[in-house]
Amino acid sequence: MQVEKIDLRDTHSFSNFFLDYLENKDELKPFYGLRPEVECFEEQISKKKYADENRKVLCQVLKDQYKSLDKSSAVNMNFEQLENSNTYTITTGHQLNIFTGPLYFIYKIATVVNACKILKEKYTSFNFVPVYWMASEDHDFDEISYFNLFGKKFEWKTDQKGAVGRFKTEELRELINEMPESVEIFERAYLENDNLADAVRCYVNELFGEEGVIVVDADHAQLKSLFIPIIKDELLASSANKLVESTNTELEAIGYKPQIHSREINFFYLKDDSRERILKEGNNYLVNNTRLKFSEAEILEEVERHPERFSPNVVMRPLYQEVILPNLAYVGGPAEMIYWLQLPKIFDKYKVAFPILLPRNFALYVNSASIKKMGKFDLSTVDIFKDVENLRSGYLAQHGEKAMSLNGEVDDLRKVYDILAEKAATVDASLKGFIAAEHAKAAKGLDNIAKRLKKSEEQKHETALNQLGAIKDKLFPRGGLQERHDNFLNFYINNPEFVKEVLASLDAFDLRMHILKEA
Repeated sequence: MQVEKIDLRDTHSFSNFFLDYLENKDELKPFYGLRPEVECFEEQISKKKYADENRKVLCQVLKDQYKSLDKSSAVNMNFEQLENSNTYTITTGHQLNIFTGPLYFIYKIATVVNACKILKEKYTSFNFVPVYWMASEDHDFDEISYFNLFGKKFEWKTDQKGAVGRFKTEELRELINEMPESVEIFERAYLENDNLADAVRCYVNELFGEEGVIVVDADHAQLKSLFIPIIKDELLASSANKLVESTNTELEAIGYKPQIHSREINFFYLKDDSRERILKEGNNYLVNNTRLKFSEAEILEEVERHPERFSPNVVMRPLYQEVILPNLAYVGGPAEMIYWLQLPKIFDKYKVAFPILLPRNFALYVNSASIKKMGKFDLSTVDIFKDVENLRSGYLAQHGEKAMSLNGEVDDLRKVYDILAEKAATVDASLKGFIAAEHAKAAKGLDNIAKRLKKSEEQKHETALNQLGAIKDKLFPRGGLQERHDNFLNFYINNPEFVKEVLASLDAFDLRMHILKEA
């Protein structure tokens, strides 16, 4: 692949909040720790305090979760290194979208892989392990239930409820049979594993195992046991709610809209078929949409006996991650970066090091056919991020009749009416409104003429304009970024080396849009 890079602002696809973080705006500095730069990781290592007991539990759980998988030498080596105090993780997380979901799932994991390689070159006395954290406890099935392949939406229909990682995967057999191509990785993953979490671990291991990626499923009693003191404090003191809302107020005061809002208690109660909010009512604790009710003493005992039943929400999950992992940086998308900026006060309270926030790589893959079409219209990599109307207007301005544009005539008309208004003012001031109205009529007439001219030009150049539209539709499905819509199978089915080529093409610490051009 050939790679070109452009500034993210030139893509017109990201919020100012996110871009201001990238550009290190002074107003946002109080809301995070160290910058996402290689040179900052030495200090981050000195900040990260990770208990030996936590490391021991983590390694034991991971070995148990991987016992049925064929592990690469790179994964085995990372398992061994994780037992050592000089080993740290770089983590990304994502929902368990079926068949990986949007393409940026691949870019997320590629970013952590490449970040670890770069850091190892810089800090040779430390080891860095790439981690994919599965959002196995998430219960928003609608967000993970579909993917887009070759212009068609494939969707999983099920009546299962609760944490999606526990969903049975046998139902996916029907969806696999509907697909236009057979993909063995996913057939093995979904049909040889009982639940979605195990299936996702399986296919991520097949796609990225050679790179040493470790998959973590934090829906586990032993891992939750490391979080018991914080679970209890949240139930008793509701500390996170006060801290996050305080931060939100500070962000709003400087013009930024918060991404998330906290609750009085930021945990769900988790069972096999349900994940419901825990509510405080007087001195009792209720589980929403159930008849479950606990006194204070009862719920604290429940935490001790069954910590796996307490599932952190979006506010507490990042803290849980940083407690159970020897983690230095979190790799996420724009929305994730923003909500992490709302959380540093929680980390300060519990004396947990706030990780470096490294945006994932952003990329647009352009195949050879699209490259050829872009060349025909002399479109640069910046040009293709313009909306289709701008591209069409630019083409017509260059190739259409000069008479199509009436900008000069509009200016001339305004000057004429300005002169008339000045003359009228010396004769009869009441004519000013009449002249303004006549000017508006004449301007509207010119506008109608311009529209007719444009329509006529568009008809003359209809083929070329349609081709421009087709280029945009191919690279920006439904008007959005390719990476947020297309599934990676759109590229992998025809090129089994696609993931390796992506890994070789992306630069984890280059925070620009990568344009990946097919050779």
